[in-house]
Amino acid sequence: MFKPVRATYLTEPLPQVRQLRRRFLQMAGASLLLTVHPVRAAAPAILSVRVWPGSDYTRVTLESSTPLDYKSFSVKDPERLVLDIDGVDLTGPLTQLAGKVNESDPYIKLLRAGKNKPGTVRLVFELKVSVKPQVFRLQPIGEYGNRLVVDLYPENPADPLLALLQDKQQDAAAAPAEDARAQNGRKQATPDDDVPDASANKGPIFTVMIDPGHGGEDPGAIGSRGTHEKAITLAIGKRLRQLINEQPNMRASMTRDADFFVPLADRVRKARRINADLFISIHADAFLTPTAKGSSVFALSENGASSTAAKWLAKKENEADQVGGVRMSVGDPYLKRTLFDLTQTATISDSLKLGNSVLGEIGGINRLHKGAVEQASFAVLKAPDIPSILVETAFISNPDEEAKLLDEAYQDKMARAILNGIRKFAAKNPTAVKLKVASASS
Repeated sequence: MFKPVRATYLTEPLPQVRQLRRRFLQMAGASLLLTVHPVRAAAPAILSVRVWPGSDYTRVTLESSTPLDYKSFSVKDPERLVLDIDGVDLTGPLTQLAGKVNESDPYIKLLRAGKNKPGTVRLVFELKVSVKPQVFRLQPIGEYGNRLVVDLYPENPADPLLALLQDKQQDAAAAPAEDARAQNGRKQATPDDDVPDASANKGPIFTVMIDPGHGGEDPGAIGSRGTHEKAITLAIGKRLRQLINEQPNMRASMTRDADFFVPLADRVRKARRINADLFISIHADAFLTPTAKGSSVFALSENGASSTAAKWLAKKENEADQVGGVRMSVGDPYLKRTLFDLTQTATISDSLKLGNSVLGEIGGINRLHKGAVEQASFAVLKAPDIPSILVETAFISNPDEEAKLLDEAYQDKMARAILNGIRKFAAKNPTAVKLKVASASS
């Protein structure tokens, strides 16, 4: 009699089927566990806190591993700014805030931190005056990670023209002591005898805006000895300001007089607000190789850069805002639009004359990288009605020239060479004043 075959495959799965089913159940279980118990992202860590006090404003920068979530608000009587940061611990740099603020800070009296509630750290800025705070985040760039920036601007800023007069008076008062120090241990450089006398009282008053490059969060180029470009440019700029203010018919101001960052657009604005006749931006060049050497002078270009190196340098200098930190929504119309009209063309012509005068004087104290004034689209030179030049005093990336830049005698000679170039330009172009295209307060 025929026996039916038992259908075992219906009730007892084959080993391969059982293995696949087991894997499926394991994967489903793991997925369920992930849904119920998600992996928590690492809390942001505060890497450093930096405070940059300046006459214009004070900046506080919190650098972190990931972007910070924050809220800020102001409190009156007494003046305070409160900054709440979520998801951070009160450890590391945040415990050292009180020691970050100097008594001389124009705007911050005290900076302290504490736990506001679980998971939130509160920073309290006790202020000396009423301020207009700007709080914003910056993405990582260069050696910097994520940054949360707090800029404290005075609600009632100082009158720039009054500050200009005060600078001249202070420099005139300090001149005898400075000259005595200059003669102590080294022969003081003096203006060349063949420089036309542009300092007679009968001549026009030339107002010069000196722009020490970089500053604050933006160190500029860094030499092999660790020398920061921003420190060299400030030292030469201060000496040049004093020399100019010693001239009876000249006066000078600076875009920055301490170690703080000034956006490129603000440097141009400052020159126009004091009705400057000339704009001198001071830098210490750097290149990809340490063999590059020499001093250079640059003016703005209408038709592209005069060389590949000039184009590269302009691009690097124009990136200063990204390094120094600028809220990018705040712009300047003179840097956003093209103003190469008749006024701009005439200004560039005067800039080239000024550049040639300065270049000729600098060639007497250091070899020249190029024997003519170069041109490129430097954002800081774009004032449409102010002859403007950028002076590269030497290559800080060259060890020999870095040593020169650190030498006070060389700094003094460089400042005097620039002064002599300005004096020659002023004597030959006494009517080279600005043709207004907009109000100086814009």
